Amino acid sequence: MTPKKILIIGPSWVGDMVMAQALFITLQEDARMQGGALVIDVLAPAWSRPLLERMPQVNQAIDLPFAHGELNLTGRYRLGKSLRAKGYDEVILLPNSLKSALVPMFAKIPKRTGWRGEARGLILNDMRYLDPEALPLMVQRFVALARPGGSELPEILPKPSLVTAPESVLKAMQAMDLDSQRPVLVICPGAEFGDAKQWPATHYASLSAEKIAEGWQVWILGSAKDNAVALEIQGLIAEELQMSCKILTGRTSLAQAIDLMSVASAVVSNDSGLMHVAAALGKPIVALYGSTSADFTPPLADQVQLLSIDIDCRPCFKRTCPLGHKRCLVDLSPSLALEALEKLAPMSSEAILVKDSSADSNEPSAGERQTFCES
Repeated sequence: MTPKKILIIGPSWVGDMVMAQALFITLQEDARMQGGALVIDVLAPAWSRPLLERMPQVNQAIDLPFAHGELNLTGRYRLGKSLRAKGYDEVILLPNSLKSALVPMFAKIPKRTGWRGEARGLILNDMRYLDPEALPLMVQRFVALARPGGSELPEILPKPSLVTAPESVLKAMQAMDLDSQRPVLVICPGAEFGDAKQWPATHYASLSAEKIAEGWQVWILGSAKDNAVALEIQGLIAEELQMSCKILTGRTSLAQAIDLMSVASAVVSNDSGLMHVAAALGKPIVALYGSTSADFTPPLADQVQLLSIDIDCRPCFKRTCPLGHKRCLVDLSPSLALEALEKLAPMSSEAILVKDSSADSNEPSAGERQTFCES
């Protein structure tokens, strides 16, 4: 049987792309239930390739060669024309923009599915009308596009699940001079959205110092933009313990960050893309919320503690605190985060050990590598 071919126009943010995997899983499961085969390709910004390569449901990642917000009508026409030969049966658009609908139209894909948005009603021939109260979560809105309009969602929504290769994990650890002999706490103190989502560096340092004193090691992940806060956290830890943490901000690719996070015993993160990556890796997560809320895009994992402070001015969804005090995060004390972390990952937790099996003749055959747990 010739497999059905679907093109997905992917979102432009890390967390959204992680949540899009729930759609991919639903599409593949529905195809299996119907006794058919399905090929899913995803057209998305090039940065998302490391995520898509770790999603088994995706056949191919196709780079979208346009900057965020760039129209480039000629370029979109050429890209769409080049996709005609792939013979897609349907396209599902996750962004609501008009620009995102142009390439599928130029590709002459017969069925074009997406939510109503930006006057693209003449381009989409399977346009859906969103009821925000019926579908309050972003992941629900993604998954709903897998089925005909008006259909019920799966009884249990699938959770994103990224798959890492042991050899890639080992390579990333060697490149960063890391080991996993002790439990690893990964902290993600950055937030692309703005300062109003960032837990104070002093709080991260206090929590990290406590875990280091218990025998854990701390890795700080993030982009180069997070170097300053990472250095501040490191300095505060050194003042308290004369010990340090491992700063990885700006040093890793997204692929390496994903692979390194897969080794974590637990993760403490602001509301950020890396928080969603941790969820998709099945890590115990303490998720810290300031100006934003978990009501729309919560981390989709089983072992999660969502922390926030109930004050009248939150959630305000502002990039910086309009009142200048940032109480929603300042008053979210390290002791609360430590208590939540202890519930998820007590000191007795096993450390995840990544080992090069070729170095030990008692391990599997040469060239193989294995990820396993060791007390």
